[in-house]
Amino acid sequence: MVAPVLETAHVFCCPNRVRGALSWSPGPGGLLAFGTSCSVVLYDPQKRIVITNLNGHTARVNCVQWICKQDGSPSTELVSGGSDNHVIHWELENNQLLKAVHLQGHVAPVYSVCAAYQERASDVTLQTLIVSAASDSIVLIWSKKASEVPVLACGDDDCRIQLFVQQDGQFRNVLFLRGHEDWIRGVEWTIFGRDLLLASCSQDCLIRIWRLCIKSTSLETQEDDIIRLKENTFTVESKSIKIEFAVTLETVLAGHENWVNAVHWQPSFYKDGVLQHPMRLLSASMDKTMILWAPDEESGVWLEQKEWTPEIVISGHFDGVQDLMWDPEGEFIITVGTDQTTRLFAPWKRKDQSQVTWHEIARPQIHGYDLKCLAMINRFQFVSGADEKVLRVFSAPRNFVENFCAITGQSLNHILCNQDGDLPEGAAVPALGLSNKAVFQGDITQPSDEDELLTSTGFEYHQLAFQPSVLTEPPTEDHLLQNTLWPEVQKVYGHGYEIFCVACSNSKTLLASACKAAKKEHAAIILWNTTSWKQVQNLVFHSLTVTQMAFSPNDKFLLAVSRDRTWSLWKRQDTALPEQEPIFTLFAFTNQVTAVHSRIIWSCDWSPDGKHFFTGSRDRKVVVWGECDSNNEFMEHSIGPCSSVLDVGGSVTAVSVCPVLDPSQRYIVAVGLECGKICLYSWKKTNQIPEINDWTQCVETSQSQSHTLAIKKLCWKNCNGKNEQNESESAEWLYFASCGEDHTVKIYKVNRCAL
Repeated sequence: MVAPVLETAHVFCCPNRVRGALSWSPGPGGLLAFGTSCSVVLYDPQKRIVITNLNGHTARVNCVQWICKQDGSPSTELVSGGSDNHVIHWELENNQLLKAVHLQGHVAPVYSVCAAYQERASDVTLQTLIVSAASDSIVLIWSKKASEVPVLACGDDDCRIQLFVQQDGQFRNVLFLRGHEDWIRGVEWTIFGRDLLLASCSQDCLIRIWRLCIKSTSLETQEDDIIRLKENTFTVESKSIKIEFAVTLETVLAGHENWVNAVHWQPSFYKDGVLQHPMRLLSASMDKTMILWAPDEESGVWLEQKEWTPEIVISGHFDGVQDLMWDPEGEFIITVGTDQTTRLFAPWKRKDQSQVTWHEIARPQIHGYDLKCLAMINRFQFVSGADEKVLRVFSAPRNFVENFCAITGQSLNHILCNQDGDLPEGAAVPALGLSNKAVFQGDITQPSDEDELLTSTGFEYHQLAFQPSVLTEPPTEDHLLQNTLWPEVQKVYGHGYEIFCVACSNSKTLLASACKAAKKEHAAIILWNTTSWKQVQNLVFHSLTVTQMAFSPNDKFLLAVSRDRTWSLWKRQDTALPEQEPIFTLFAFTNQVTAVHSRIIWSCDWSPDGKHFFTGSRDRKVVVWGECDSNNEFMEHSIGPCSSVLDVGGSVTAVSVCPVLDPSQRYIVAVGLECGKICLYSWKKTNQIPEINDWTQCVETSQSQSHTLAIKKLCWKNCNGKNEQNESESAEWLYFASCGEDHTVKIYKVNRCAL
């Protein structure tokens, strides 16, 4: 069996923030399907890993539903709807995509889908029936063959529920169910014996359960003094037979304090005429709570079930991920995104299992501006840049370090001995503030009952005091929001516009930063001392925004690329006195005459030996630059292309060079495209002019492995760091991480022996 060249090792993402974006397949081993940006993700909650991505939508996925079988066996089909106006029917085999069918008919975003199997008496087969609703105010019914729909329920924004039945090939409205006092947010049917139960939820904070049954079996009494439920009736004619149905209000459930956004019945099936699961209803609300309802066995009154505790699940950004970095030891990844958060992902190493899964274990920064870039200053300190024009520096608190060691299996004593000074316990954000304030041991107080109250609107997170905790497994969402912030240790001012990119020297003594710019004066690169955080120098050359920067491996050079389609190379000039800061001077550059790229240069990176640097541009080109003397030193003003121009077939948004060479001693280059695909190439300098056969394509991501929107950053793991599985595997596998506008972060493993 041939070993794969490229595998997706871990995926970090979360469901889109829309009401119907998640569905759980019933039965043993059922998978969670949820929409993340334009993709449908299949997640195994038992193994805590992403099984695959279903990529087909071109805009946000708004709704997903598994098509469940009545016998409770695992589902192999699901349906999704998106803002691209499409409904997609997915067929799976062994949890991998077998077939995808696009259903086109809506002219506006699809926000609701419902699907079911219908048994056909004529041939005893199951036919797939799909119903979709969109903001074009149209409900569409999809079926492979002609089907009969007994009843269709639609919740409206006029507070009513409409019931439709199909007769003579047409759907007609047979009944309006009134009772809710605000928009209907969700409806769902379930079978109960010979009857149907319909649960509806609304912005009036209430849930109503309706019973539909054949009129002859409905509750009747001959005694006039007995209170009877009001029945709404309608008649269906089928093959010269008239059947009268009755709908009654079964109960009203009041327990939520804000809009009820969704209701779902517990999946159930009948075996030998016996219901295999108890009847239970789950509701979710804008009050940030879920309630599990069930009827009391004796009285029949619907009651709330006992409290449940949250499990460890997948998490990630809910908007575009703009930048990522591995820590110097290769033990965790830190990311920033336009969801205004900084997140830290690390491996969970359980003593009782050999499998290692990665999880979000900290949310060091929750900001008020979109975050765009970050750089690691040391293993437990980073700087981030956002749209607020300010750089902010954060350091890990003691409580995080302790929990990090417990979760990942690190030595606490070894890490703490490398930390300077007395670490704070944690951090908290004051009301109406943006800065994470350090909390020391003496500042910690026990929370009062008032601290637990929600805000009056229920839409914002109420600020709570930091409380230290001891963790041996990844934290839950409420803990991530409250107790994993890092104290802010420095604000750095100097730029006039939104911060766009940052880079730290390999010695961790200098930080370079740049902001958005439309003029040369604002496009200057600022150098900072990472100890005093004072400005060292302004580097003025580019006329538009500097998009990315990188220090050479020996820190002698700083490379910058820009929207103005040029790059600049700055050389470090050491000063005579050790206490004086080094000075960088412009060493080489491209202009309109010498430039190769004809569009924005989005990305750059150095070869691990420092002999060459790579640039990638919107013009689809990747170019290698450099001319060195016998001492591997760049020759002033003589730097030019030393490779053939690689056309990758799409706009290049990210480039990263592996820190080790492939088995044939060629550089391994990961190239990220605007379409979301990642391509791996190898390159080796030839002595031929022009260069021939210097590029070799190794592998590219498959459709399920790719991102669905633009790649924002690629970063290889430091090969000197520890391997997440075992040391013997480290020589065979290389790891790199990617992040993109599709809200996801992925870790890939590359089999270097198969390149």
